[in-house]
Amino acid sequence: MAKKYISQQDLKTHNKSGDLWISILNKVYDVSEWSKHHPGGDLPLLTLAGQDVTDAFVAYHPTSAWLYLDKFFTGYHLKDNSVSQVSSDYRKLVAEFSKMGLFETRGHRMMYTLCFLTTLFVTSVCGVFCSDSTWLHLFSGGLMGFFWIQCGWVGHDSGHHQVMKNRTFVHFMQLIVGNCLSGISIAWWKREHNAHHIACNSLDFDPDIQSIPIFAVSNRLFNSLKSQFYDRMMNFNSIARFLVSYQHWTFYPVACFARVNLLAQSHLLLLSNKKKVVNRKQELIGMLVFWIWYPLLISCLPNWKERVMFVVASFSVTGIQQVQFALNHFSSSFYVGPPCANDWFRKQTEGTLNIKNSSWMDWFYGGLNFQVEHHLFPRLPRCHLRTISPLVVELCKKHKLPYNSASFLMANAMVIGNLRSVALQARDLSKPISILVWEAVNVHG
Repeated sequence: MAKKYISQQDLKTHNKSGDLWISILNKVYDVSEWSKHHPGGDLPLLTLAGQDVTDAFVAYHPTSAWLYLDKFFTGYHLKDNSVSQVSSDYRKLVAEFSKMGLFETRGHRMMYTLCFLTTLFVTSVCGVFCSDSTWLHLFSGGLMGFFWIQCGWVGHDSGHHQVMKNRTFVHFMQLIVGNCLSGISIAWWKREHNAHHIACNSLDFDPDIQSIPIFAVSNRLFNSLKSQFYDRMMNFNSIARFLVSYQHWTFYPVACFARVNLLAQSHLLLLSNKKKVVNRKQELIGMLVFWIWYPLLISCLPNWKERVMFVVASFSVTGIQQVQFALNHFSSSFYVGPPCANDWFRKQTEGTLNIKNSSWMDWFYGGLNFQVEHHLFPRLPRCHLRTISPLVVELCKKHKLPYNSASFLMANAMVIGNLRSVALQARDLSKPISILVWEAVNVHG
């Protein structure tokens, strides 16, 4: 039987909910119904709809996922699609890592991590109950914040790849370390983080850089773009202009309490009926557990002064993790619009920054000091990121693509420098909003 073909232009027309087609290795699939059940949520499919998504597919899916594609096959093949040399080399590298077993689960490492988390949590709680020392209570609050940071890395690892073979246990672990102990919805995190990875540093598609009215990472945000993730306008009004004008001064103080936003976003998703949430009841029960034990623990402190100190200390320490996230992206290249799947490798490298540090500090960064490698190979356990780094550097050099890295201090300076640059543009009150809009459209961020 002769093959049936469809052009890229025709494929692009199938790019909306209810009519969602994608191409993988030039075979066209109708995933309209599957998007409702896709483990990664519907956003990745909607964002990349109407394109050849081979690079994104091999990045996020194990080899076993290929077995399920046939039931979505439309019978059409993409007739005018060409594969770039960088995409070809990237796919070969993914296949090589698979053969080496680098994507295999490492359950014993996770058990060590869970034991470490238990130690941190018990020590913090004991510091509250077993001593009357104000300083020890303050230390316990800081330790609780450090515990939440480590919980974040566990949630991050388990959300990206199967850290243990038993999926039921992994889901239970996510609910415990995420919802019950940290107060952060694992469902919200997956939805937000998948959108970030698919559209890395897209000003209107990546929620991680959509912080208007508090921060603006690019003057293009002066144009009041629409957030495709939050489905609302990011209005650059007079309030936003004022706050952005001082963002290089407020960056670290805001980071200390950025956890409040994570808690709020978790609740907004779980309490809203507009978005489908798998295991919503389990997630809500987990959140309820957090809001029972944490206030009870605080109430056991002797006075309000120490209670406030404990909360401030626990929240402020988690600001370290918020800064770490910002360092990886806030000073990198930005763009407007949906990601182009055929440009996958370049967009991931241009939008990320590695942090140079000694190997013994990798645990502190949760592996995200190798942000370039993590974005290119999101399923790869963090223990292998340093190992593959030279291969990624070599591939970037071969194709003359950026491989950005800086020390922790330099990365901080780069972020503050970018925030200051945008702030000074927003602060220039001699320019009416119309001029700022023109610059936002015509000047690279």
